[in-house]
Amino acid sequence: MDITFPDLLGFLGVAMIVVAYGWQQARGIGRTDWRHPAVNGIGAALLLYSLAYRPNPASITIEFVWLVISAYGILRALKARTAKGPN
Repeated sequence: MDITFPDLLGFLGVAMIVVAYGWQQARGIGRTDWRHPAVNGIGAALLLYSLAYRPNPASITIEFVWLVISAYGILRALKARTAKGPN
């Protein structure tokens, strides 16, 4: 099996998504913590990059949706932090 640079980035994306999910389950990330959706979003973007080289329509769809959900999560977290005001 020939592993390419895009494949390696895809594996890194998988690792980021799995770590973020484990982090959420183990610690219970707060609503105002933008880091969890950011890690998920970067992971999804890396997977989408790798999928551009080895397309799989179902995987492209789920990663695109994951990226959109992550962007929403980042915006929601930043809005919640702004609403709380300065500490």
